[in-house]
Amino acid sequence: MEALELLRTRASNGKLTEPAPDDDTLRLAMEAAARAPDHASLRPWRIRFVRGQARNRLGDLLADACQRENPAASAGELDRARGKALRAPLIIVVGAVVKPHPKVPEIEQILSAGSAAHAILLALHARGYAAIWRTGGPAYDPEIKRAFGLAPHDALVGFIYAGTANAPTPRLERLPPETFASEWSG
Repeated sequence: MEALELLRTRASNGKLTEPAPDDDTLRLAMEAAARAPDHASLRPWRIRFVRGQARNRLGDLLADACQRENPAASAGELDRARGKALRAPLIIVVGAVVKPHPKVPEIEQILSAGSAAHAILLALHARGYAAIWRTGGPAYDPEIKRAFGLAPHDALVGFIYAGTANAPTPRLERLPPETFASEWSG
């Protein structure tokens, strides 16, 4: 797929099934992620793959986070939280390990990890897989961050749910560039 076509056609699809991206695709996606802008070469990205039975453990973590956020959560709410980990055959967790640096503020390191996550989405799309980037409360939960090796001051940038689309990708109207981009004259 030509690069500009790839950029113009990537869209989120959360209706996912097997097969998950294969190891060759994941390697290419990680190579793409490693090309994210990275001021001072801090390499803040940390990426973890969650698949197979590990998704059940993640589901338990999501249910625990739900209960911490809402101690009165019903059994149904906890089951829904737990089930989020089973929405895709692969979940790619992207984090940013934030390092003190005199020239690279925290936001730049988090944006670098976000750029790495976007590169992963593009690489998956280029190889014919579907994906959706999700965050929500669990991305900010200290226990979930800890479970993925992140410290309280680090960032869990998102959960990329990946697999094969089992429904067409939703056709969302995209904003025309003139609605958000314009010339600045000072």
